[in-house]
Amino acid sequence: MRKIANGDTATVHYTGKLEDGTVFDSSLTEGREPLSVVLGQGSLIPGFENGLIGMAEGEKKTVTIPTSEAYGDHESALVFPVPTEKLPAGIEAGTTLTLMTPHGPSMISVVSVNEDNTATLDHNHPLAGKTLIFELEVLTVSDTVEEVVNN
Repeated sequence: MRKIANGDTATVHYTGKLEDGTVFDSSLTEGREPLSVVLGQGSLIPGFENGLIGMAEGEKKTVTIPTSEAYGDHESALVFPVPTEKLPAGIEAGTTLTLMTPHGPSMISVVSVNEDNTATLDHNHPLAGKTLIFELEVLTVSDTVEEVVNN
């Protein structure tokens, strides 16, 4: 049976969980499609891609991905105060903002809005510093994107 290698296109169902069991993403959610991706292009976090390498069509497995192969450690240097006057009026903790950078859009979380007219922002990925657990099921494996489209 054909096993996934770099350069192959794989279509997979996945469910991503935190160590406490909290589900943060799943292709099995109603209205979602399975993920189709060409391996080796860097479009997935390394641990997810490494977990798929060597799997075969129909195979299921669970992979545990350390922070170093996911979104990295939570960096305190990426948490900083900003005057609330520089933010949209009525901003609240828990809000996610999209900033335009020279590299394109970037997400930033509002951690807190403080009494001293500052807000604490966090530019870390929301999953930074977390070990991720993915349940994977390979649906198809093919040499090219065209094969997936034509099947």
